[in-house]
Amino acid sequence: MLPPAEKRFLLINKITIVSLFVLILAGGVVRSTGSGMGCPDWPKCFDRLIPPTEVSQLPEGYEEKYIAGRQKKNERFAGMLDRFGNNELADRIRNDESILQHEPFNAAKTWTEYINRLVGAITGFLLLLCAIFSFTFFKTKKSIFIWSVINVVAVGYQAWLGSIVVSTNLMPWIITVHMLLALVIVGISIYTYFKARSLRDKDLLINHTSSGIKVLAACSLLLIIVQVAIGTGVREEIDLVSASGHLLGRGEWLEQVGQVFDIHRSLGVVSAVVIVFLFFVVRSRFAPSSHQSRFTNVLLLLLALQIGTAVLLAYFDIPPYAQTAHLVLASLLFGNQYYLMLLLGKVAWK
Repeated sequence: MLPPAEKRFLLINKITIVSLFVLILAGGVVRSTGSGMGCPDWPKCFDRLIPPTEVSQLPEGYEEKYIAGRQKKNERFAGMLDRFGNNELADRIRNDESILQHEPFNAAKTWTEYINRLVGAITGFLLLLCAIFSFTFFKTKKSIFIWSVINVVAVGYQAWLGSIVVSTNLMPWIITVHMLLALVIVGISIYTYFKARSLRDKDLLINHTSSGIKVLAACSLLLIIVQVAIGTGVREEIDLVSASGHLLGRGEWLEQVGQVFDIHRSLGVVSAVVIVFLFFVVRSRFAPSSHQSRFTNVLLLLLALQIGTAVLLAYFDIPPYAQTAHLVLASLLFGNQYYLMLLLGKVAWK
């Protein structure tokens, strides 16, 4: 029987993990609908807690005000890049006039971005609760408390990075960092949940794996992370093509992306083969009712769905809903594979 404090932490942590995936879904919808600049300021939206629904509600002279504010924030960000020695990127941020271009008001895009931010605020609050409730493990498993606190710091940095995404008018590489950091936060939450649960759930500790299957699971996880990073790069290239002004249909965008798409597709095949191989290895060594087998089943299902969205994107003119689904499924693949890897590696921690 779990003590109430530990049970509370596990519940909040589980809700937080779900909320993180909902946040990734919301971010994917924002990206696929082009709503990223629906709110030109941050953290408020048009200087309001509740965003406007029509042009008459917009603040007077808001365009000039927000452009000036973004320019100051970008200058501070460029100064920070200079201090880290990235002068080329700093100069690009200072001199790229497209960063300060203002988008016309669109109520649908504004509210899409606002809902994304609202989900982000709720998720941040849940992560803070996790850190507070994790104090119950301070004596028994201090690492749970430490990583929960680190995750609050990480989500604070993620919020700041979100403001930079807005101020730089969705500069591609920052969006990639924003996405990868989201996976880091998801990974920490899954890790603290597993560590807390495995303290008392002895069934979770029963496995008979060898170092080979652990390495295979780690390789599969690494391939998924690389695929997410490269896939985000593909998406950036598609965004550049779509915004270039060329009269191309959506079905022609991938032809303009170049080598990065070929790499993404080839690694996708390799990743799929590794996951299928991992599935058969796990199923041959564990009972069908074991945690390891159940999560491997889910992994294979997610892979099948991900392949389906990849086919839709490649052969059906990159439909926006498939872009969002592809991103969310990649995140779920990461989360499921990471938890499976923890399950397979538990022998070393007994």
